[in-house]
Amino acid sequence: MGAKGKFALAYVGASAMLLAGIAIAWVAFWKDLGADEQVAIVPIVMPRAGLFAILIVGSIAFIGFVLRALYRAFVEPPLKLGEEATLLVTANPEHRIKFEGTSEFQPLVKAINALADQRQSLQQDVEQKIVEAKAAVEEEKNRLGALMSELTQSVVVCNLDGRILLYNNRARLQFKTLSDTPTAAGGGELIGLGRSIYAIFERNMISHALDSIQSRLRKQGSQPVANFVTTTRAGQLIRVQMAPVLTTVADNEERAVSGYVLMLDNITRNFENETRRDHMLQSLTEGSRASLAGIRAAVETLSDYPDMEPEQRDSFVGVIRDEVRAMSQRLDDTVTEFADALKARWPLEEMLGEDLISAAQRRIENKVGIATKVEEVTDGLWVKVDSFSLLQGLTYLAARLESEFDVREVRFRLLPAGRLAHLDIIWSGTVIGSETLMAWEMESMTVAGETSPLTLRDVMERHGGEIWSQREKAAHRIYFRLLIPSAQPAEQLDAQAFLRGESRPEYYDFDLFRWKDSSHALDDRLLTELTFTVFDTETTGLNPSGGDEIIQIGATRIVNGKLLKSEGFEQLVDPERELAPESAKIHGITQDMLEGQPNIDKVLPAFHAFCQDTVLVAHNAAFDMRFLQLKEDRTGLRFDHPVLDTLLLSAVIHPNQESHKLEAIAERLGVIIIGRHTAMGDAIVTGEVFLKMIPLLEEKGIRTLREVREAAEKTYYARVKY
Repeated sequence: MGAKGKFALAYVGASAMLLAGIAIAWVAFWKDLGADEQVAIVPIVMPRAGLFAILIVGSIAFIGFVLRALYRAFVEPPLKLGEEATLLVTANPEHRIKFEGTSEFQPLVKAINALADQRQSLQQDVEQKIVEAKAAVEEEKNRLGALMSELTQSVVVCNLDGRILLYNNRARLQFKTLSDTPTAAGGGELIGLGRSIYAIFERNMISHALDSIQSRLRKQGSQPVANFVTTTRAGQLIRVQMAPVLTTVADNEERAVSGYVLMLDNITRNFENETRRDHMLQSLTEGSRASLAGIRAAVETLSDYPDMEPEQRDSFVGVIRDEVRAMSQRLDDTVTEFADALKARWPLEEMLGEDLISAAQRRIENKVGIATKVEEVTDGLWVKVDSFSLLQGLTYLAARLESEFDVREVRFRLLPAGRLAHLDIIWSGTVIGSETLMAWEMESMTVAGETSPLTLRDVMERHGGEIWSQREKAAHRIYFRLLIPSAQPAEQLDAQAFLRGESRPEYYDFDLFRWKDSSHALDDRLLTELTFTVFDTETTGLNPSGGDEIIQIGATRIVNGKLLKSEGFEQLVDPERELAPESAKIHGITQDMLEGQPNIDKVLPAFHAFCQDTVLVAHNAAFDMRFLQLKEDRTGLRFDHPVLDTLLLSAVIHPNQESHKLEAIAERLGVIIIGRHTAMGDAIVTGEVFLKMIPLLEEKGIRTLREVREAAEKTYYARVKY
């Protein structure tokens, strides 16, 4: 029974004792009177019965007032004191008790604060020692993180349950191309710490590869790896190489696999190129076979009948001529259409055209010493080049122009031209003839005393392109035009994704190697074992049943007790209705920002996938869940995940505190609020608050999901409906 229940019981007991005392006193007084006195006193007492009743009720009220005053003075203060003391011991060591109760408690408050100062000082000393002891380990971990981040190949590490515990930037970008909903925070629903790799790859395929590795290990194979090729739901063709993560065991024991590393390559483009090449060879072979058969038949006929009539001979010669012309035309068409597939090119890299021109300007100005300007560069144009050799070639051309024709300024122009791009170096002055350019092409490139083993022609052949000079008569200018391949990169870096959160996002958590899928029900699992999706929504208004709509969803995840700010889901939503201008003052979202955004039909499937296999956490979750539930019929999706509400949990942990608003809870727990009233900002604050609440719940004996849900359901705030 709580303190308030005990107070009510004490009040009822005191009132009952008062009434019992009055009754006993009246009975004793009545018995002491004689019969005549009893008859005489009744007319005196009965008219005054109401007065006696008022006195009795007033006495009961006075008792309640006194007990209430005593409760506030001597019961509530220790309760609040206990809550705040637990708070500074568990969730917020920097919290200090600010107590304004009676003077009897002041020495206790001072002693608790003094002990808290002493404890925090000791904790800081211990933490400092731990930090120093872990310095070498952290350095190695950072090296690994940096290495993984910079790898150009997609790498994903999983434990035996298929839970992702490490991935690099390249994998994150590649998974975006595998998403079914690339316009709605694409890829965020597929990859993340603690997520299942089986959301992308078939379980049986992974199991088969693991069995192959185990078999090779038992045979003491030197390279226990497995390879397979699979398709994703988005139709991408992925080549996967799997290598085991082995545990450290004694030499005479069998090596055990604790996880595996997946190295991914998207070979969709390569497969398409190979398919085009096969089609080209097949069509060329079949067409040439028919033509050669016709030519052979005509030649044999001419040989067998030397005395053939001239008209017939001319007919057979015509057949030979037509077939040869058809073969020649077929070869020309093949070379034109399949030029890229026929050439074995130097490995080229995709880069933004603007970056290529900027690099060329810096190199020419530093090496040659002439001015450079940008004439025109198409925005967003990507090219596929060997940037090192191409920059050498551009610098070489600028150096020859400066040394032989005294050119003091060159300009750059980069424009798309179908599958190619036109890179122009423009100058004013002497016209360069084709013979001079040809001679420059064949000479080794030398710039500022540095000689390259390549020639300019080697550079152009490496890119499968050409170079020529041309004159602009109207502008009295000349330019070299270089044909280089353009590109349409499938994976473009989302800069905003890496500007949020830490400078190097945490993409690894080695503690997850110890994770195992539990066989018992989710409700019986400890909170520390669960994965949570903390989310928040911004809406057009506060009435979900009255037509208000979601305009933004922000979510982050808690895995293994860590808030993964870098694995967020943040998406604006077109509400398909006008947005009230005054609402922008709260969340900062305007109607213009929502133009062109996906509607709820496209966003909710991606968010539902992001939340898969997790427990939902929100502040005042009933409000947000109501918006999601109202879309069930429209989208066919049910958010039937377990839901925890930090508003209700605050009432469980601190029932004697007056406010359970997110700001008040964050202040009590020492959480700094950033980005309030934005979906992602509120989700992050809620997540940090929830992590602080877990040890406070454990102090109350609430450790499992079932226990926390049952405790939350008993609070007053659980009765609020939307």
